[in-house]
Amino acid sequence: MHVVEVAEVGGPDVLRWVERPDPVAGPGQVVVWIAAANVNPTDLGARCGRYARGSVEPPYVLGWDFAGEVGSVGDGVSALAAGDRVVGMIHWYDMEGTAGAYAEAVAADVGWLVELPEGLDPVLGATIPLNALTAVQGLELLGLAPDSTILVTGASGGVGTFAVQLAARAGHRVVALAGRDDEDWPRSLGASVVLPRDADLSAIEQVDALFDAVPLGAAAAPAVRDGGAIVTVRRTDEFDPGRGIHKQAFLIHPDQARLRELVADVAAGRLQTRVARTIPLADAAEGHRLVEAGGLRGKVVLIP
Repeated sequence: MHVVEVAEVGGPDVLRWVERPDPVAGPGQVVVWIAAANVNPTDLGARCGRYARGSVEPPYVLGWDFAGEVGSVGDGVSALAAGDRVVGMIHWYDMEGTAGAYAEAVAADVGWLVELPEGLDPVLGATIPLNALTAVQGLELLGLAPDSTILVTGASGGVGTFAVQLAARAGHRVVALAGRDDEDWPRSLGASVVLPRDADLSAIEQVDALFDAVPLGAAAAPAVRDGGAIVTVRRTDEFDPGRGIHKQAFLIHPDQARLRELVADVAAGRLQTRVARTIPLADAAEGHRLVEAGGLRGKVVLIP
């Protein structure tokens, strides 16, 4: 099989199309032949050496989200069989690049995977796991009281898209910070107020909580009322918002049961996600350039 590996830390040109042995399913694993792999900002950071848990020595394979078909099963696996369609997430921080979704196939723990419903395109399915679970877990950390007002930055991006929908569905008032003339998207997802990306957040009516999906860090803190809460999807430059505001950066953790619910919601049309471009896996460097350039309306998905 082929994978895209990071040959050295650097820009998109460090991504290499190389051949590796086909994976073999160990106990509790299945081999998935990948039909689609999502490009996330965390992939770009890992390619550049920005890694949440220290450092990883090249070469390593990027990629969290994927969808595909089970090719073979390992010992002890009864929940899945060859030919089953699945979607899942490699917890890349734990695997440290020894396995990644930028590949034609991967040996995946069964606990990483859920069934891909009939009628749900693998390309769309591959955009769900990391983004939707990050949104769910960030909202849970905020501990929102009923009828809270929440500001979501990056509301037109992958995580923000799900955060807006899930917060609105829970009955909260959502103020969305959207980018590049894409204000209609978060509004269609349930945002009550949509602000342009360059809005002065110190001048808006203060909110109860901030889901900082960009993240903006200190620049967004004035938008939160005294005693409110902030979650960020990665560490920012250290700052203390003061005023009794609780601030927390967090790392996603696997949650198979919740992932199954989220995938079912997308398949049934209860949650929306979107794809801007599909790119051949061998051209992953071009996918990274597109994401770095910004202005996309949806995710870039790699197709082996």
